[in-house]
Amino acid sequence: MKTLNFTASAILVIAVFYILIVGEALLLPLVVAITLWYLINLLASGFARISLGSLTIPSPLCLLASVLTFVALGWGVVNFIGSSIIEISEVTPAYQANIEARIRSMPFSEYLIDQETGNFSGFLLDSSWLDLPAIFTSLASTFTSMVTSGGTIFIYIIFLMLEQGNIDKKISSLVQSEEKEKKVRSILKKIGDDIRKYISIKMFTSSLTGILSYTFLVIVGVDFAAVWGLLIFMLNFIPTVGSIIATIFPAVIALAQFEGYTEFVLVLVGIGAFQMAIGNFLEPKMMGTSFNLSPLLILLNLGLWWFIWGVIGMFLCVPFLIIIFIVLAHFPQTRPIAVMLSSDGNVGFIED
Repeated sequence: MKTLNFTASAILVIAVFYILIVGEALLLPLVVAITLWYLINLLASGFARISLGSLTIPSPLCLLASVLTFVALGWGVVNFIGSSIIEISEVTPAYQANIEARIRSMPFSEYLIDQETGNFSGFLLDSSWLDLPAIFTSLASTFTSMVTSGGTIFIYIIFLMLEQGNIDKKISSLVQSEEKEKKVRSILKKIGDDIRKYISIKMFTSSLTGILSYTFLVIVGVDFAAVWGLLIFMLNFIPTVGSIIATIFPAVIALAQFEGYTEFVLVLVGIGAFQMAIGNFLEPKMMGTSFNLSPLLILLNLGLWWFIWGVIGMFLCVPFLIIIFIVLAHFPQTRPIAVMLSSDGNVGFIED
């Protein structure tokens, strides 16, 4: 019987991943739409808490204000990134040439160069991780695909908003007992509160990291500081790995832009200090305790979703994994799974 259950589970997992890969064009916009729909409702609940004495904002107006806020932000970000991509693409060949020149000037660089062709060989430049034009081209194509999917995402969001009013009715229909219904609603409320707490705190700390990094990069004189600040903000939603990439990436740009190594060291130390201070001290203090998934799990998760859905999958996978972690931690039957997913056996700020 156990062998049968294991086989059935394995077939189910394979089928799910096959559907995710084959149905990317349909499912990826839906996942992005669900994420935006949840964030819109989260912001609307924030607007609902605003009051002037006994006066509060009606729920429909809160939802409308939240939608308009997201539309304005989305429009601004799309225009900003679109114009920045054109400017960055013009200077990346010069950045690449500077990086290659620095590698050629390194000791033992002759071991990295093919003596017959004069080109780089081996790990450094056969790999795409140091090919700046290829990296920016990949990011630009990802951004373009997201923009072209905007209409589909918007339609999904509209249908999700129309459907959300029926959720309470569905819960009541699923749970016949009034006592069980109260228990289910209580658990769902705790899960919702913890997810809102995580997203709100993460949004604040990521914004703070992005703003401080942007200001620091402007002072140092790094090109396109606003772009790197936005990228740092987004990468900070990926625990551990995101912070490392967010520190190294602007430092590499400084290395490619300036002569000497002063600016490179300044950016590496400065951005790294912001990441350490906010990620290791401020964020855990605001959440009540550290909230860590296993670093090995994060790496495997990132690699898997990079393979399935590319860059967008990499950005979405860890926040979704954390939300799943929160849900699993709230049920005694699934809490052992949450413990195994954590880095130290601590299920974070989850309260019983």
